[in-house]
Amino acid sequence: MSSSPSSRGRPRDPRSHQAIVGAVTELVIEVGYAATSIGAVAARAGVGKDTVYRRWRGKPELVFEALFTTTDHAPVPDTGTLTADLTALVQSLVDEFHAPAAAAALPGLLADFAADPVLQARIRSDFLAPSKERLQIVFERAVTRGEIAAGTPVDLVLDTLAGAVFFHVGLVGERPDPRLAGRLAAVIVEGVGIR
Repeated sequence: MSSSPSSRGRPRDPRSHQAIVGAVTELVIEVGYAATSIGAVAARAGVGKDTVYRRWRGKPELVFEALFTTTDHAPVPDTGTLTADLTALVQSLVDEFHAPAAAAALPGLLADFAADPVLQARIRSDFLAPSKERLQIVFERAVTRGEIAAGTPVDLVLDTLAGAVFFHVGLVGERPDPRLAGRLAAVIVEGVGIR
């Protein structure tokens, strides 16, 4: 992910990165968030702990990036309508939050975030920025098509969508309704659309 801490010295080995991310996913599913450690991740990935710490400041950032930023690399939807674009974006969030590793990590990860204001600020500024950029592109297209007015509060819309998905999928912990993404997108478009 482009927003993760920049490494000093040698360029990153993409194979090491993938091995580390894969190890996080496996360990969180197998032993849970609390029992997952940087040492265990490094051992499972076949890298040294220093390799992990050069890329991430600690377990919360590592787990967050491994489990909750997969949608940042997908193409930005361009279906021709704001409703369909938002539905695609929200569905990717639903899928991300509903994955077994994400469901297992979420309670512990939230506790770590709540206890550390510096980590909260870093997650918002560095790791959530790509989601905001993706949503900004979708909204710019919608403005061009005349579906919404310029100046729609992207931050607030992103928080609303992520919060709703988190509540329905992460907090309630039930299998998401297949219509959830479309319903949330429709609510947002109704709220920000030109009347």
